[in-house]
Amino acid sequence: MILVPDTSVLIDGRITSMIKAGEYKGATIIVPEAVIAELEAQANNGREIGFSGLNELQQLCKMAEEKTIELKFSGIRPSLEQVKLASGGEIDAMIRSIAIENSARFITSDNVQAEVARAKGLDVIYLKPQITDFVPLAIDQFFDEHTIAVHLKERISPMAKKGSISDMKLVKIRDAPTSEYELRMMAQEILERAKRDPDGFIEVEKRGITVVQIGSMRIAIARRPFSDGMEITAVRPIVDVTLKDYTKSDIITKRITSDKRGMLIIGAPGGGKTTLAQSLATFLSESGYVVKTMESPRELQVPDQITQYTMLDGSMANTADVLLLVRPDFVIFDELRKAEDFSVFADMRLAGLGMVGVIHANGVQDAVQRFSDRVDFSVLSQVVNTIIFLKQGVITKVYDVGFTIKVPEGMGAEVHLRPVTTVTDHETGELVLDIFRYDGQTIVMPVMGITATAPAPAAVPQARSSPQVQNVGQPVTAAREPMRAPAASPEPVCFKEKEGNERPGWKLTEKEIQREIGRYTEGFVDVQMLSDTKAVVYIDDKDVPAAIGKGGKNISAIVNKLGIGIDIKPRSEFDRQQPPQKADEEYNLGGGIKILTDKKQLTIVAPGETGRIVDVFAGKEYLFTATVNETGEIHLAKNSSIAQEMIKRYTNNEVIKLRPV
Repeated sequence: MILVPDTSVLIDGRITSMIKAGEYKGATIIVPEAVIAELEAQANNGREIGFSGLNELQQLCKMAEEKTIELKFSGIRPSLEQVKLASGGEIDAMIRSIAIENSARFITSDNVQAEVARAKGLDVIYLKPQITDFVPLAIDQFFDEHTIAVHLKERISPMAKKGSISDMKLVKIRDAPTSEYELRMMAQEILERAKRDPDGFIEVEKRGITVVQIGSMRIAIARRPFSDGMEITAVRPIVDVTLKDYTKSDIITKRITSDKRGMLIIGAPGGGKTTLAQSLATFLSESGYVVKTMESPRELQVPDQITQYTMLDGSMANTADVLLLVRPDFVIFDELRKAEDFSVFADMRLAGLGMVGVIHANGVQDAVQRFSDRVDFSVLSQVVNTIIFLKQGVITKVYDVGFTIKVPEGMGAEVHLRPVTTVTDHETGELVLDIFRYDGQTIVMPVMGITATAPAPAAVPQARSSPQVQNVGQPVTAAREPMRAPAASPEPVCFKEKEGNERPGWKLTEKEIQREIGRYTEGFVDVQMLSDTKAVVYIDDKDVPAAIGKGGKNISAIVNKLGIGIDIKPRSEFDRQQPPQKADEEYNLGGGIKILTDKKQLTIVAPGETGRIVDVFAGKEYLFTATVNETGEIHLAKNSSIAQEMIKRYTNNEVIKLRPV
C-alpha cells in the first residue's frame, strides 16, 4: 500500500499511532517536499503546530529505520510565491499532485482537502475528529482535586498552585526538574488532542506562544524567542459554582433581569471574575434568555445552549456586527482590555443588548477610570448600571452608577453646577466616586473618607444643599456637604495660613503634590491646602504651561493619581497677594539693583528693568538669562544651583550686572 499524507495528518499525529496499531504496517509512505516546507515555515515562525508536525515526521523516520514502513520523499520544494498563496490552496494542490503521480491513497484530516481530493478522483482516507476514547494527557499527572494551576519550565522543578481562590499556595510537585524534551512531548500531545477533540481549540497561535483550550483546561505553551525557555502553564477550575452560592446574588439577579442590564464584574487577576461570569451566564440561560459570549480566548465553562464567539478576522467589532444580527438577550464579554473592547461594549449596550463585562482592576476607581478614558463619561450610566467587585472569589461590594447635575463633591466654590456621573454603594447609598469634566479633562474623584475632618453642618448654606438632594435622588449627608466653601466667601479660604487650622495629613499631601508638580519645574513649589480634596499650587510663571500640559494632560494625571483637586497659578499672582516680607539678607549691587534672600527664594530687585529680558553676568562671565516681572523682580529658588552661584560670586567680590537683551 502506498500512502501520501498531507500536512494536517502529520500535525494531527494519528498516523504513527495507526502504524503502531498494525493498521498500515509495511506500507510505503511518500511525504511530499511541500509538506516538509510548510512544517518548516510554521516552526520557523515559532508556531507549535510546526514543531508537532516535525516530531511526527521524526517518528516516521524511526519506523522506517526499524523496517516497520518504507519512507520516501518526493516532489519539489514550493517557491516563495507558492508559500504566500498557501491559504488559497496552492501547497495543498502540490501535495495532491504527488498522490496522483504515484497512484497512492491520499490520507488527510482536513475535510476541505478530502473533498477536493475526491473531486480529483483520488482514493481518500479521511481521518475524522476523534470524539471518544481519549487517554489522559501527560500533563494530567500533575493535577489533583486541589490543584488550580500547574507551572512547568525546562530545568525547573514542576510547581502547582493548590487550595482555593481565597487560600492559594504555590507548592513543588516533584524534585526532578522538567527537561525540554519532556515539555516538547507534552506540547505535541496537547496540540494533537486540541486538533482531534471537539471541545479543543487552538485559541492563539503566534511566534513563540500557543494558547490551547481543551474542555475546562486552558494551556499556554511558550518557547523561544518569546520566552527564555520552554514553558507550559495549565489552568483549570476546581469547583462548579452557581449564582446562588454567592452572597448578594439576590441583588445581582434583580438588577440584571430588570431594565438595568449593563453590568461590570471587576477584581484582581485570579479573583474569580470568570467563574462569576459563567455562573451568571448559566442563570440567564436557565431563566429563558438567549445568551452568547464574546471571549478571546474562549474559557468560560457554559452549557451547550450558550454559543461562545471569539474575534472575527482579528476584531471584536466584527463579532459585534454578527451578534447584532443574531439578536441575543444578553452577551457576556470576557475580558475587556483593549480600547476597541470598551467601545464595542458601549455600542452594544446602547443598541439595547444586555451586557455583562469582565475587567481586571484593583478597585472600582481603577475600573471606572479605564472605562471613562475610552467612553464619554456622560453616557457611562447608560452603558453600565451596576459594578460588582470580587475579592478572592467573594462579592464584597455592589455599586450603582447614576447621572445628575450638581457641584462635584470636594470641589471649591469656584466650580459651578455641571453634569456628574456618580458611583454609589448599593447597600449603604454612600457616594463613592464623582466623574466629571474639568478644564477639558475627565476627572474621576473619590469622595469616600472626606467626612472625617468635615466642619460642622451649620457652616453649609441651606440654599445650596436643597437642590443637591433632588438631583442625586437620595439625601446628601451633611458630613459631605460642608466640604464646599461658603457661597459668601469672595475668595478661597487658605486654612494653612491660619494658626492651628492645619489638619493632620496635609503635610504629607503637600509633599506629594510638591513631588509630582516638581517634575515640571525647577523652582520652588508652594502648596496651599484649601480642604482635604482641594489645593492651590503656585509655581514660576514660565513653568505653568509645562505643569498643566497640552490640553491639561499633565495636571489631570496628577489629580487622578492623588485624588486632590489642584489649581495651578503663576507665582507672580502669589507675590501680589503676599504682604511685603523682611528679607533675611540684602546685598546692594549698586545702580538701584539689590539681591534679597529669605528661607525659600533669592530675589533680584531691578526696578529699572521692569518687563525686560536681561542677561545676568558675574564680572565678564555670563550666568543666565531671565525676564524681569512687572514688579521689577527676578525670582529664583534659593537652593537652586544658579542662586547659590550668584551668592558665591558676590561674596568673592565679583560684580553682578544685568544687561538687557
